Amino acid sequence: MTVTPLGAGPDRRDALTRRIRLLVAATIAYNLVEAAVALTAGALASSTALIGFGLDSVIEVSSAAAVAWQFSAREHAVREARERRTLRIIAVSFHALAVYVTVDAVRALLGAGEAERSLTGIVLAAVSLAVMPVLSAAQRRAGRALGSASAVADSRQTLLCTYLSAALLAGLLLNATLGWSWADPVAALVIAAVAVKEGRAAWRGEGCCAPPTAPAPSAGPEANPCACRPGGTCCA
Repeated sequence: MTVTPLGAGPDRRDALTRRIRLLVAATIAYNLVEAAVALTAGALASSTALIGFGLDSVIEVSSAAAVAWQFSAREHAVREARERRTLRIIAVSFHALAVYVTVDAVRALLGAGEAERSLTGIVLAAVSLAVMPVLSAAQRRAGRALGSASAVADSRQTLLCTYLSAALLAGLLLNATLGWSWADPVAALVIAAVAVKEGRAAWRGEGCCAPPTAPAPSAGPEANPCACRPGGTCCA
C-alpha cells in the first residue's frame, strides 16, 4: 500500500487532494444516476430492494458530498479542521442506511408485498458490482496515502454499496428465476450489520493512519513510515 513518504512536501499532498476530489466527483455523478434508475425501476416493479438500493445511493451521495466539502478547502490546515465533522456526517449516513435496510428487510420477511421481476434492476446491480470496487479501492489508496480518515471512511461506504449491489443482484436473480423472495431481505440484514460496524468506526475516526512529521527515534530503515491516530489501524 502506498503511504506518504517522510518529509513529503505540499506538492505531494496537493496531488493526492486533487485525486480525491476527482474520485469523489465521479462517485457523486455515478450515484446520482444509480439512484434515479433504481428508484424508478423499484417503483415500477414494486421492489422494496430496488427502492432501498436507490436510497442507499442517495446516502452515498451525501457522504461523498461531505468529503468534497472537506477537500474544497485549499489550505491543508482547514481540511484537517473539517475532518472530524466530515467523519460524523459519514457515520450518521452509515447508521441511517442500517436503520432503513433493517426495517425494509423485516417488512419484506413479514410478507409486505412481492416484487415483480426487473431486468433493469438486474442490469443496474451488475454494473454497480463492477464499478463500485474500483472507485472504492482508488479512493482508499489516496486517502491512506494522504492520511485522511474521512476519505478512507467514504471509500468504505462505497465498498458497502458493492456489497449491497451483490445482495440486490442475488435477490433479484433468485426472485426472477426461483421465486425465492426471502433471499434479498436476509442478505440486506447482513449489509445492515456491516453498516453499523463501519458507522461506529467512522464516528471514532478509526481505520486510517496519518504520515508522521518525523520518524520515531528507534525506527530502523525497515520501519513502516506511518503513524496511526488513536484507535486507528496502522498501515500494512
